[in-house]
Amino acid sequence: MSDTDDEFRVRLGRIGNRRGRKATSYVKRVRKIAAKGGTGRPRRRAVFIGSRIGRGHAKGAVSASHRSAGTRRVVIKARIVRAKAGDNGAARAHLRYIQRDGVTREGDPGELYDVGSNRADGKTFAERGAEDRHQFRFIVAPEDSNELADLKPFVRDLMRQMESDLGTRLDWVAVDHFNTGHPHSHIVVRGKDDRGKDLVIARDYIAHGIRARASELITRELGPESELEAMRKLENEVGAERFTRLDRAILRDPTEGTLRLAAKPERHPERYAMRMGRLRTLEQMGLAQETAPGVWRVMPEMEQALRRMGERCDIIKTMHRDLTAAGIHRAAGDHVIFDGQAGAARVIGRLVAEGVSDELHDRRYVIVDGIDGRTHYADLGVRQATDEPLIRNTIVEVRARDVSPRDVDRTIAEVAGRNRGVYSAELHREFDPKASGEYIQAHVRRLEAMRRQGLVERSISGDWSIDADHLERAGQFEAAQRSRNPARITVLSWQSLDELPGASGATWLDKQLVARSPEVIASRGLGAEFEGALRLRRQWLLEQGLAREQSGRIAYARNLLQTLERRELAEVGARITRDTGLDYAEPKPGDRITGTYHRMLTLSSGRFALIERTRDFSLVPWRPVLERAKGQAVTGVVGGEGISWSIGQKRVLGL
Repeated sequence: MSDTDDEFRVRLGRIGNRRGRKATSYVKRVRKIAAKGGTGRPRRRAVFIGSRIGRGHAKGAVSASHRSAGTRRVVIKARIVRAKAGDNGAARAHLRYIQRDGVTREGDPGELYDVGSNRADGKTFAERGAEDRHQFRFIVAPEDSNELADLKPFVRDLMRQMESDLGTRLDWVAVDHFNTGHPHSHIVVRGKDDRGKDLVIARDYIAHGIRARASELITRELGPESELEAMRKLENEVGAERFTRLDRAILRDPTEGTLRLAAKPERHPERYAMRMGRLRTLEQMGLAQETAPGVWRVMPEMEQALRRMGERCDIIKTMHRDLTAAGIHRAAGDHVIFDGQAGAARVIGRLVAEGVSDELHDRRYVIVDGIDGRTHYADLGVRQATDEPLIRNTIVEVRARDVSPRDVDRTIAEVAGRNRGVYSAELHREFDPKASGEYIQAHVRRLEAMRRQGLVERSISGDWSIDADHLERAGQFEAAQRSRNPARITVLSWQSLDELPGASGATWLDKQLVARSPEVIASRGLGAEFEGALRLRRQWLLEQGLAREQSGRIAYARNLLQTLERRELAEVGARITRDTGLDYAEPKPGDRITGTYHRMLTLSSGRFALIERTRDFSLVPWRPVLERAKGQAVTGVVGGEGISWSIGQKRVLGL
């Protein structure tokens, strides 16, 4: 036997493992043993949903499955807002909005604060985040927030804890609101970490971790919630006309819509009584039925119906509060929720109030005291950056958003139909040589908006591919827009109803007097006031020689509206001449208007722009786009449908 017969090569690994595989980790072995002792159900492979991506996943995962007894509840609403690089207009608008009047305990505007100051600069914060890809917005509402004298220490503690969980400093500002029954805080967090990189927060942490941390802090501040407090809060839910925790527990137990109380008996006498009380309440609402002793049938639409009922109750409370604040008293039966999808096309009346229906998504509502004798609550949808501020007591029209294709869509389809399904600005100009550049650009902007929704395609050359079903796709686009903004509001008169009977200009009352199909007016509520204002306006027109009685009827002067408008503009022009020394030049159709846009004037006949020149000035119909040119030179041509403006030397704005 040679010396090499006893030699061997060592191979690490378990006995019998000739391939030397890597030893299984301790955690995997524990999981394998636990699985063998489980229920025997096969484990399905986990589906990737992205909830673990980002900072704070570990804390979020733990918080999702753990809630200690006595922990006080906190409602957290979160929204991630994507922003355009270099455009912080939406962020600045949101900051202005959460600082609006009437949100403090004293009814004053809200005050921004941050980690180290009770007065943070919102403009500076918005400028720091001008290049951010996104922004986080939170609403934090502790259930027992009324017991806190000041929310600022709680919010600062919460943000410090979030920084610890996420492993980065956060750049944030907040505002506390006390204008509802539950004080809450709005927190805006920049989408950058302390290294200047995009801040990505795990979905689990947003959904569960923040709420768990807030609950810990409020419980530490106020002490654990006692059993008596918990019972009292549940008792308030027995007769509530909304979806409650009791309803959630009831829906958790039924099998195929049938709830058998004996299957999961409630041993706590008070909780059993509250559960039975809630079932009886649902029975009265028609949402549950006792088919046998201890056996209940739960309606499948129960949750949706209760949520709608809760929303309606909140709306009615909002209407009652705003109407009372405005000194208007209407019967509860005359309160109406404006719903364009249910057939309500439009409503005209006095603007009573404007408010917020969803603070997280900036959805707003208005309350209109209608000439039909009823008060209407209308959801206007998401606030747009271009929306003009509304003024109370003005006369407005709320109209449901139409989902049918517009004229611009029909023109695009017609141009493309003549060019084998292709649309471009050049082809449009060939189709209609008289069309202005701004008019054609309006069609291009329409297609660009539809492209962002994936409804049309644009080629590399800039041409647009228009399918034969383009009008149907335009209808889909309008339907999607209606979900964001279900109704539109238009100001018919910037003056209140009391100011209109003796106004010198062409008022909305005059338009009703000469209309072929005037509005239907009720004999109660604002309708009665409106009828009185019409009588006073008729008498004023008779005294001014602009109307006369003829065979028992009132005959109005020819071109009444134009006459009244010119009279008012002449009066205002004379007043400006006295103040400035400039002559008033009345524009006529076809005139070329040049000068510097100075300011906007609100008159009975509408809003007009003051265009100044070296020796004189003109008053022309105002449009919001002119505000961008304040103090700049503008040029326009008066046409039959408005004025096409040139601002500076490059940009052309059609009005």
